[in-house]
Amino acid sequence: MRRGARPAGPGEITYSSYLKLDRILSAQEPESDRLGVDAHDEMLFIVVHQTYELWFRQILHELDRVQSDFAQTPVDDWRMRRMVHSLHRVHEILKLGIAQLDVLETMTPQDFLDFRGLLSTSSGFQSLQFRLLETRLGLGSTRRLLYEGKTVDADMSEAERAAFRAAEVGPTLRGQLEAWLMRTPFVTGERYAFRTAYREAVVAMLAREREWADDVAQTDAAEALERAARAFAAIFEPNPEAGWIMSPQAVEAALFITVYRDHPALHMPNALLGALMDIDEAMALWRHRHALMVERMIGMRSGTGGSSGHDYLSRTAREHRVFSDLFRLSTYLIPRDALPELPAEIERRMGFVYAAEEKR
Repeated sequence: MRRGARPAGPGEITYSSYLKLDRILSAQEPESDRLGVDAHDEMLFIVVHQTYELWFRQILHELDRVQSDFAQTPVDDWRMRRMVHSLHRVHEILKLGIAQLDVLETMTPQDFLDFRGLLSTSSGFQSLQFRLLETRLGLGSTRRLLYEGKTVDADMSEAERAAFRAAEVGPTLRGQLEAWLMRTPFVTGERYAFRTAYREAVVAMLAREREWADDVAQTDAAEALERAARAFAAIFEPNPEAGWIMSPQAVEAALFITVYRDHPALHMPNALLGALMDIDEAMALWRHRHALMVERMIGMRSGTGGSSGHDYLSRTAREHRVFSDLFRLSTYLIPRDALPELPAEIERRMGFVYAAEEKR
């Protein structure tokens, strides 16, 4: 209690009542205690996973505002700023989730075996909030891996399944990103087409690199450049076999933002793309780290709930990416001094107003 502070009266808020500590701190009920089994580390296991669920709740709370702002047309600059702020917060939370595995790994495999059999069919795969998080980011059912031949909602309750399916038909952050990118100004106009100017610059760059590969007999490099050229062409020429998730128009706009990100009008849009890549990378790192931990704890056994454990988690780290298109754009970057010069009118509109006035 602070010096001079009076005791809280009936009905007044205290630290404990505000945080509902009576409910939170009584929510750890180890099965080993109930059954009289000596398993000291079950408490750690429960606390870590309950903490994950609290952080998932916070991430979903951040996504509520981000997606609400992203639903506006147009998305005002002040909304863009707080969207990026919230996405940075989500990234920091995911980094904490990765760090929590360090704490969990203070539990040895033998410590885990002391209570693993008491978990019955319960499994982290059954986390509704994590599935909502994945879904709202943009991981659709058609791209989800099955585990043990089951969909992720197979073991959910009816109420959980209804919440999950509602998220599946609702707006996703990836879908909102694509719609926003397709409204990007500057990319094309009556007297300017980014696709034409940039394609010519990149084709010239790839041709030079292909000549180098041919000169030094680097067959693999030459083949890789051919694949890069085909994939690049698909940005501007729709091709369902090119491997892009987003539409060619959205990819084109993302590329424009990336290569001209130094212009003031694109600072926040570029920060948005970077924040989404940070989240995608952190999710992949968490899955990979989780897979290694599972392998360390149970080897090649099936996970709790009958899941395939390590193998499933390893595959999700590779295949459950949401914003992989944004990572692929780096393939097509060229040196700043080789960028096509923008028309003067677009340069002016993409700069600060006061800077344009000073040049008059």
